[in-house]
Amino acid sequence: MSSLADPSRSEVAARAGRLPRAANGPRWRLALLGVLAALAFVLGGGFVAFVARLDRFEEPGRRADAVVVLTGGAERIAEGVRLLREGSGRRLLISGMNERTTRWDVAARGAPDDQEAFFSCCVDLGYRARNTIGNALEAQRWAQAQGFRSLVVVTSSYHMPRTLAEFAHAMPEVALTPYSVVTERVDPDLWWRDPATLRLLASEYLKYLVASVRIRVEARPGSLMPPDWNEAPHARVAGRR
Repeated sequence: MSSLADPSRSEVAARAGRLPRAANGPRWRLALLGVLAALAFVLGGGFVAFVARLDRFEEPGRRADAVVVLTGGAERIAEGVRLLREGSGRRLLISGMNERTTRWDVAARGAPDDQEAFFSCCVDLGYRARNTIGNALEAQRWAQAQGFRSLVVVTSSYHMPRTLAEFAHAMPEVALTPYSVVTERVDPDLWWRDPATLRLLASEYLKYLVASVRIRVEARPGSLMPPDWNEAPHARVAGRR
């Protein structure tokens, strides 16, 4: 007869079977925490690099066959029209317009007396695009129809990386020259103390990562590394420092 101090073989085996499982629990949790910490470190470092490389100033002297503006702010359209007037391109496409907005509505916002004649002559409005992918496809069809081989691309500075990636993917044969519109409302240097700017830049960074991975998978199956928007592998991106 076994005593309390002398456990049976079955009890010893049961205890031995439980010990590894109990010890494995903390190991799996530590491994998961390590993976999450590494992922957070990589994403955080990538975000800081993303913000550091955004344009801080608008760069004059951009030139190409034509100019494309992505809607999303009045400053973008104004800058695109100004670039066209200054000879940065022969024609202007404003992509992603609201269906209810006419050419004359846009022209009426300008001060010059010849604004309506100027818009009638040299400005096209695109109504089909609903997102950045749509902007790229709309610009690609327009450039192909017009025979343009180079474009000045106008959008906000924080939106430029994803825009260049999508445009380069849609039209690898066209040279792209970025013109970033910089506003005081979004200061990349102060993202760490402005919650609204942080949310905007973080959201755009994640969208850029998703778009980059999708583009890279479509271009070269099996590769998940996002492309460098300064050295896009599927287009000649001009004008980058």
